[in-house]
Amino acid sequence: MRYTSFTSYDVVLLAQGLGVSLALFLTTTVIGLLLGTIWAVIRFYRVPVLSPLIAVLAELLKNSPVLVQLFLVFFGLPALLKINVTPVEAALITLSGNTAAFIYVIAVSAIESIGRDQIESARVFGLSRWQVLRHIIAPQAMAFAIGPLTGLLVNQLQVTSLISVIGVVDLTKIGNILNLRTLKPFIVWTIVGALYYATAKLVAFGGATLEKRLRAHSAWKGL
Repeated sequence: MRYTSFTSYDVVLLAQGLGVSLALFLTTTVIGLLLGTIWAVIRFYRVPVLSPLIAVLAELLKNSPVLVQLFLVFFGLPALLKINVTPVEAALITLSGNTAAFIYVIAVSAIESIGRDQIESARVFGLSRWQVLRHIIAPQAMAFAIGPLTGLLVNQLQVTSLISVIGVVDLTKIGNILNLRTLKPFIVWTIVGALYYATAKLVAFGGATLEKRLRAHSAWKGL
């Protein structure tokens, strides 16, 4: 076997790398959804102090390079706070915060798209803030936001490739290892790109399917 030959174990390495990328993507997506939605609700109810602070934080996160944020968390925080941050922890913190910032913007736009007359009418009929949020705002906002959210998640999946620069052994890192070993960059990066593409298409398909169901449900409810 030549030094530059591919082996059957390379398939296992690629699968492991893809698994790491997907695990980080799914985890940071869930965290980002929770944080971004909570921030948007705080903005909607204009909570004193918290609302402007969140707006500033989201503005900083969505308008600065993810790679710079990653370096700041991985290299900057340990030096400033004298703590240890592993590559995976740095990736989780950075990608979760960045995802939350964009979801915050999408959620705010979705909430503001709902007519104030609906909310005021619900309050007149005695619905609490929680009931208004659950029965009036949430269903319509979700139907409105799912399209932009799907586009964001496809982009965030691609952004995960940046975490390889701090040592996380994700799909891109595995691609780099195979490239250095086989000296066949065209084949290696074509395979890696195809795996990212296939995964992104699955995310887009899932988002489109969910959007179709949510819109049908909203129409049936007469919202």
